[in-house]
Amino acid sequence: MASQDWLEKDFYDILGVATDADDAEIKKAYRKLARKYHPDTNAGDAAAEQRFKDIGEAHSVLSDPEQRAEYDQIRAMARGGARFTAGSHGQAGGFEDIFSMFGGAAGPGGGGTRVRYSTGGGGAEPDLEDILAMFGQGGTGGRAGGFPGGFPGQAYGAPRGPRRGADLTARTRLPFRDAVTGTTVTLSVDGETVTTRIPAGVKDGQRIRLRGKGGRGDAGAERGDLILTVEVERHPVFARDGDHLTLDLPVTFAEATLGATVEVPTLDGSTVKVRIAPGTPSGRVLRIKGRGVASKKATGDLLATVQVVVPTDLTDEQRAAVESLAAADGDPRASLRADAGA
Repeated sequence: MASQDWLEKDFYDILGVATDADDAEIKKAYRKLARKYHPDTNAGDAAAEQRFKDIGEAHSVLSDPEQRAEYDQIRAMARGGARFTAGSHGQAGGFEDIFSMFGGAAGPGGGGTRVRYSTGGGGAEPDLEDILAMFGQGGTGGRAGGFPGGFPGQAYGAPRGPRRGADLTARTRLPFRDAVTGTTVTLSVDGETVTTRIPAGVKDGQRIRLRGKGGRGDAGAERGDLILTVEVERHPVFARDGDHLTLDLPVTFAEATLGATVEVPTLDGSTVKVRIAPGTPSGRVLRIKGRGVASKKATGDLLATVQVVVPTDLTDEQRAAVESLAAADGDPRASLRADAGA
């Protein structure tokens, strides 16, 4: 709830943050100051105790979006020309200047706009939420009617200027290859046809802002933007890892054991030859330079992960050869057992 104290305290200055500070900056500043001035570390220090209370009040207001907006509006009114000065006896500040700007009186007998007074706090202090509602700003809204000119600082009844068009959203679905190489799409948005270029390397779920492609505003105002979300279809062979393309490369047991040169397909439809070294195991990654996603910053690589294909249907001759190989091989798990018992 707003109070006249808000006119006398600069909560931004108390926390040492800028007026456009975000929530994270406000929280960080509050925690730092709260630790410094906490009563547990400043026992008997009245100044530190008051500082701690001010810090808590400032954080309570600025960390609440609604209270912060209301506080900013009150400060904007004060900067806009209304003078909030102390009364003749140094008591609660007067609000006469606010109403004199609109030709009204501060009291119920002034012939102008009537203001509801609060009875809290032991004195007849104007309710700032009612004042804000009169200006069409914040508060609980419209208890005394709004002024078309906005809060003080704007001319009474002055136009607000042409309103910019609203931002619109849309989605488009692209084949994997088009997302990697870039393409042009045509969309129907809000009854209009929009044609735009999708840049190379766009990722699944990425949002693209198209300036001036959104809703139309008032006459003479700029159009809003179109926020386009891109969905990328899966590819049966290729996947992405950042700017790299990936695929699984099947090789035979003989190729992996003896070594071989094999052909690897690329996204553009061509193939490149890659050397499989003798004794290559499953899971080894072979890097093919420059065959990945070409972005503005760099071009990725094609990463081929070797997958050794184990034969399942063997002829008698093949089975005999494998059995002969198995008999000649040692036990590959011997060291595993030895290390397990260590």
